Amino acid sequence: MAAGQSSELDPLIDRLQAKYNKLSSLSADFTQIHTGGQSRRESGRVLLKKPGKMRWDYTSPETKLFISDGKTLYEYVPAEKYASKSSIKDSGDMRAPFAFLLGRGNLRRDFKTIEFAKEAPARAGNKVLRMIPKRAADFRELLVEVEPTSLQIARLTLIESGGARSDFLFSNVQENPAVSPAQFIFKAPPGVEVKNND
Repeated sequence: MAAGQSSELDPLIDRLQAKYNKLSSLSADFTQIHTGGQSRRESGRVLLKKPGKMRWDYTSPETKLFISDGKTLYEYVPAEKYASKSSIKDSGDMRAPFAFLLGRGNLRRDFKTIEFAKEAPARAGNKVLRMIPKRAADFRELLVEVEPTSLQIARLTLIESGGARSDFLFSNVQENPAVSPAQFIFKAPPGVEVKNND
């Protein structure tokens, strides 16, 4: 790593960690682009709350819901009339790394390599960090694109060990929006079966 890169990188990591440690909740519109095998593009709104709660409301191309109270993850696709339930610990869910946005992760502790990525940012002027996890994870590397002044996350990219990638592009980000605990509790609609994946 070049000396100039290090002098810019270390303060950016520290500022990023400090910012997300302070956040209690976050919401944003997202577009998820999955490439590798079958490519698909989906969009909706995400809501995150400490500690480890998340709610992904997909609206396009189909309605579906991923919701977690921090311990259990539910996936519900209304068109399929059933929901699945799994423990967050056992979940291979690609959304799990988002916990670090709410200060659950420690960048320097959880990643063995953090460097500036070679790929261009989705938005000019942003910085892209490439992070490789220390422990075996469901992803090989994580790219985090941030706006360098506000440190707002513009994109998170998960690259799986097989090379497939999921890009999450964020817009209309709100920091510390008011949220209620009920937003992270899944109640199965009448006639919907909940299958246990554990």
